[in-house]
Amino acid sequence: MKIVILANSDAGLLSFRQELIEALILRGHNVTVSLPQGDRLDEITALGCRLDIATINRRGTNPIADFQLFRYYRQLLNRLKPDVVLTYTIKPNIYGGLACAMKGIPYIVNITGLGSAVEKPGMLQKLTVNLYRLAMRKADCIFFQNKGNQGFFERKNINRDVHRLIPGSGANIHKFTVAPYPASEPVKFLYISRIMKEKGIEEYFAAARHFRKLHKEVEFHILGDCEENYAVQLQALANEGVVVYHGQQKDVRPYLAEASCLIHPTFYPEGMSNVILEAASSGRPVITTRRHGCMEAVDDGETGFLFAERDTKGLLDAIDKFLALTIEQRAEMGRRARVKMEKEFDRTIVVNAYLEEIEKAKR
Repeated sequence: MKIVILANSDAGLLSFRQELIEALILRGHNVTVSLPQGDRLDEITALGCRLDIATINRRGTNPIADFQLFRYYRQLLNRLKPDVVLTYTIKPNIYGGLACAMKGIPYIVNITGLGSAVEKPGMLQKLTVNLYRLAMRKADCIFFQNKGNQGFFERKNINRDVHRLIPGSGANIHKFTVAPYPASEPVKFLYISRIMKEKGIEEYFAAARHFRKLHKEVEFHILGDCEENYAVQLQALANEGVVVYHGQQKDVRPYLAEASCLIHPTFYPEGMSNVILEAASSGRPVITTRRHGCMEAVDDGETGFLFAERDTKGLLDAIDKFLALTIEQRAEMGRRARVKMEKEFDRTIVVNAYLEEIEKAKR
């Protein structure tokens, strides 16, 4: 079977879809991946895929560029004549979906998050919802990573007959294995994400300032690219010893091994937070927001603590609860987090769901 995958990032594809690609190739399928130029394309071709380079402006709203992407996908499908197409993220979902619907090609869509354009009411939301409605009208399966996103599509009456819920991208429980829980001070909190407002960095900064004054044995570590206008503030906090900044890291496992707890204070419209799944798989408790895409992966008071998004006081209270635990209780919380990942979020669940839907989609 010829299978085409439309995506917008080589790094995301390798981090979260590699096991699916390997399963498809192992079953003898001919797999072509279409995505923009990136630094890890050699790793994708090494899996046994064919590669197609597309031009995608991930955050742009230029209608001419979007129409060119739609036209490009139509040409790609005409050339490759795939049996099934798999799409990920907003633009491949919409413009790849439209192209597949027009060509009568089976396609399976993954809603990796609504995105700001859809989540915020207004003309852009209306336009995007209408595009989704057109693009999804003939989809064979629409995978959702959380119930909130699924509920939104159902309220907007977007092809409700083919909805299916999966546990995000799943946790790679073999790559992210349990590291021994830190047995002594300092307590190390860890933030792994882009340094931007929507990821809750301001709340994290506020918590670091607050607790570093009260508890010198508590540390606040940060991994990730610095976006927006936070570079000066971040450097100042690092110079003062309020936070420890490690920059962007390709492999976060050594940092998770040293961490006592992950803090993910996001209010970004996510499908399912992969960093939460990775931390929990590593046997680490998680403090995060009561937001779809985050709260599903944490049992409040059992594997971590939840607080309202954009609520600095709520974050401070959650950290206080964590610090009140003994080391043994924190370690047990991490152990329960790992068990939850094994039972509910193993990436094998996602791969098997795809294999089932691909088999059903054959025409």
